[in-house]
Amino acid sequence: MTIDSALEAKKRGAKVIAITSSEFSKSIPPGASSRHPSNKSLYELGDIVIDAHVPSGDAVVEIEGLDLKIASSSTIANCFIMQCLFSLVVEKLVQRGITPPIWKSANIPGGDEANKKYLEKYAKRVKHLYSYK
Repeated sequence: MTIDSALEAKKRGAKVIAITSSEFSKSIPPGASSRHPSNKSLYELGDIVIDAHVPSGDAVVEIEGLDLKIASSSTIANCFIMQCLFSLVVEKLVQRGITPPIWKSANIPGGDEANKKYLEKYAKRVKHLYSYK
């Protein structure tokens, strides 16, 4: 699905920012790195490639008596990278005088009220928002 999304974005003229692991990607033999019909890996499709530095195999915890590692490191690395990118984009928008539409936590006072305008504006475009109405 990730490769399909990147290919579709490129087809539509969008820039693709790929968050991946060079070490992991390059540890797989050429031609075997993708299960996608295009035989492309994400790092090959990105206009900008951000290296999450995840080790080959992704898992990082060794358990005595178990012959494989567990605990994905890509989950936390990729989430951290995405939050950093989000923060930088919001900062740049605010510096340009643009207030971006940011969903406020419904768990804090005023959250539901603050999000009402986004529900009205985006619910028809984002199917998952219907459940909040």
